[in-house]
Amino acid sequence: MRRFGTQGPVNPQEHYVVSRSDEIADLIERVDEGRYVVLFAPRQTGKTTFFQDALAAIVADSITEQAADYFPIQLNFDVYKNTSVTDFYGNLYHDVCEEIENLFQRRGSTPPEALSRFLADTQLTNPHAMRRFFRHLDRLITPQKFVFIIDEFDGIPQAALSDFLHTLRHIYIAGKPRCPHSVGIIGVKSIAQLNYDRSISPFNIQDEFHLPNFTHEQVCELLGQYTEEVGQAFVPEVIASIHKQTAGQPVLVNRFAQILTEELDIPKAEPITMTHFSKAHSQLLEEDNVNLTHLLTNIRKDRRFESVLMRIMARDEGVDFNLRSEIISELATYGVIARGADGMCEIVNPIYLYCILQAFKPVVNGLEDEYLHEDTREGFLDYLTPAGQIDMGALLDNFRDFIARAGFKILQVPDTPQESVGRHLLLAYLDQFVKIIGGFMHIEVQTGRGRMDIIITHNQQKYIIETKIWRGDSRYQAGKKQLATYLKSEGVTAGYYIVFDHREKPEPHVETETIDGLRVRSYVIPVMQEPPSQIPNTSETR
Repeated sequence: MRRFGTQGPVNPQEHYVVSRSDEIADLIERVDEGRYVVLFAPRQTGKTTFFQDALAAIVADSITEQAADYFPIQLNFDVYKNTSVTDFYGNLYHDVCEEIENLFQRRGSTPPEALSRFLADTQLTNPHAMRRFFRHLDRLITPQKFVFIIDEFDGIPQAALSDFLHTLRHIYIAGKPRCPHSVGIIGVKSIAQLNYDRSISPFNIQDEFHLPNFTHEQVCELLGQYTEEVGQAFVPEVIASIHKQTAGQPVLVNRFAQILTEELDIPKAEPITMTHFSKAHSQLLEEDNVNLTHLLTNIRKDRRFESVLMRIMARDEGVDFNLRSEIISELATYGVIARGADGMCEIVNPIYLYCILQAFKPVVNGLEDEYLHEDTREGFLDYLTPAGQIDMGALLDNFRDFIARAGFKILQVPDTPQESVGRHLLLAYLDQFVKIIGGFMHIEVQTGRGRMDIIITHNQQKYIIETKIWRGDSRYQAGKKQLATYLKSEGVTAGYYIVFDHREKPEPHVETETIDGLRVRSYVIPVMQEPPSQIPNTSETR
């Protein structure tokens, strides 16, 4: 039986796969036209799998009528990373020869004598020898056209980079016919980022290819293969939630499915429901899988990343997605942020947002002992009703009172930007509560910047809390309507809206309203800069 793959490239014999037929057709069209294509994207986004599938399509008669016209090979430059320039070209030559022989074997034939003799008598020691090698190879494989796919291009030795690219550029601009006819370069860093001497790029003939994350339809296709093979269905809400939480990031989608189908021991006769999704989601957020470990390692490389990421999350006006900014460019290269539809930075998915917040959250904020009022009877269990439901109004009233009790001490929470401290404390407070009652919590990022929704599920009930930072009354009022729209889409009749007020003269209040038939309870909570004795009294309007 096949399974969902998360370790390296996947293949349809062993794994459930997304066909990406439209993207492969697009790439093959570019190969037909002889373009030199580059694909740069973060690790674990399916680049290698995609090019392997495209390469198979190029050589398969059943996929393309032009298959016999091409002579494609694929190499991985990662193994060359620490070699000298001379060793790089020497190893490149031997690997090219080996792949040529492998291609003939896959086709059930042997290389012509003239080709074998040429390969045996040739040496590569520098880019000029490489250019002559390709020119001679072209004569020996005509009428086939040589297609050269290079994976992990970032591994090329720095000293070899410029001359290697200049040589490919020289071959390209010389015109058709040429060898290689088409080149595919795959990596994490772009040519500009690899161009360490900051000179004019030697590869200005590149044709950039974008490989998007899975769409909702592609996630349905992937999970549907499992259902067809095993008979166990995913309820539609689970599929939609997986796509929403991952934004279609291939490894995260497959990891979600892996947990649900292999690790939760759900009887195969039962459908996979939202209760199962919540358990899988909680497990994924708590584990150290490679994708999330890479994310956290990368965002900790530079202390400036924290302030930029927090600003992206907190500001309604957003942060311009300017790739000429070194910080923005690096975060995009690591796959942490992407360009939104309006040209502003966005955290790429809610799972990454949650991990970022957890990464920058202090291990101890120093205020844990003040979460609950001294008159509490059973701690956080006080906020469960006799029927086992969460009394969310009382729970958030207590959070408001906790912030008031803590006063200016919240500004002493270590290593936390002032603008982020309210959300940090709310997440820490709710996280402790959820763990005690055995519930689940996750984050969703909505369309509006500066807006973050916290979703808590417990006893098959869903509770939605939207958080923002005060940006004026008009945005405050608009936020209520946004929340009501979101509640309706989620089938929830009540929601909670928390706005942190950082003004010098905040206006704290709580109000409960009915908006479009839905109950919205709103809090404006000051982030204190004064001793508790000077805190204004809280008023409530009902």
